[in-house]
Amino acid sequence: METFWFGAIAAMLAVYVVLDGFDLGAGVAHLVVARDEHDRGTVQKAIGPFWDGNEVWLLAAGGVLVFAFPRLYAASFSGFFLPLTIVLWLLMGRGIALEFRNHMEEASVWRPFWDAVFGISSALLAVFLGAALGNVVRGVPLSSEGTFFEPLFTHLGTTGDTGIVDWFTLLVGLFTLAALSMHGGLWLALKTTGALRDRSRSFARRSLVASAVLGVAVCVAAWNVQPQIRLQLGDRPFGHLLTALAVAGLLGAWRFSAGGAPESHDARAFFSSCLFLASLLGVTAFGLYPFVLPSNGEPALGLTVTNTAAAPGALHSALYWWVPGIALAIGYTAFVYRRFAGRVGGPG
Repeated sequence: METFWFGAIAAMLAVYVVLDGFDLGAGVAHLVVARDEHDRGTVQKAIGPFWDGNEVWLLAAGGVLVFAFPRLYAASFSGFFLPLTIVLWLLMGRGIALEFRNHMEEASVWRPFWDAVFGISSALLAVFLGAALGNVVRGVPLSSEGTFFEPLFTHLGTTGDTGIVDWFTLLVGLFTLAALSMHGGLWLALKTTGALRDRSRSFARRSLVASAVLGVAVCVAAWNVQPQIRLQLGDRPFGHLLTALAVAGLLGAWRFSAGGAPESHDARAFFSSCLFLASLLGVTAFGLYPFVLPSNGEPALGLTVTNTAAAPGALHSALYWWVPGIALAIGYTAFVYRRFAGRVGGPG
């Protein structure tokens, strides 16, 4: 059951990144592609029905983490207290900006400010979420009691008393910013028309090139920073099928977003980007297994699916509550995306 819950959490996080990733990326993209109030209002409409529901998947993954791997939850939420607080501030900043820009009497005066908050918060969230993933891949300075605390920065190295930001985690953060910018640009190309669609597609292609370059650098760095990935993929090379899917997704996004491509290709480009992101997260989880939080010092101190899991009875009982809950989440998500399908236009 421990492996099942590990896979369930990884899958829910992948869904979160794919769904909330496009509205984070749209927040970054709108700083570049939106030229006037009409464009900015259109971007808001393109993500308006979806962004808050997308975050349900992050909450769902966190809830499963509490009951399935309580020791991991206790260690990670205390050790990552500072970056989690920053992420919370940024999430609140995005939400406030999205709501307040259209619900204040002096909206026309405040809208440029809230647009800037929305865009900057989206960009910083992408970087911090990527850095968080980089910390998990790199490992953290776990003690013999299975606890740790990381300040924002100590040094640039990847071993010893590390901070949240070092050369590797910053590299992963920048890659995440590029990848989600591509994802958001492709979503805007799918949901908009005219010049805004063309600019969004062009922005996505530039971000795709940056994603490809930074992605190669991240893969090479992770292969050298985390020995578990080398061992796992060396013993089970079929995991590279996920890598192949990620490459196929990136190539598909490039092909279907080419200049002059018909509007029917916009959906194919976006879903190719979805495949790229989901496959990358999948191969990362596969490469780290059975570790859920490795140690960047003594490997034996790392937290695994075995030494952090709840009692077997609790893991089985939780399944009866999780299945209907996740079915409701899937049903709601499917309804919203079907109900608000199609392209948008007009001011917010």
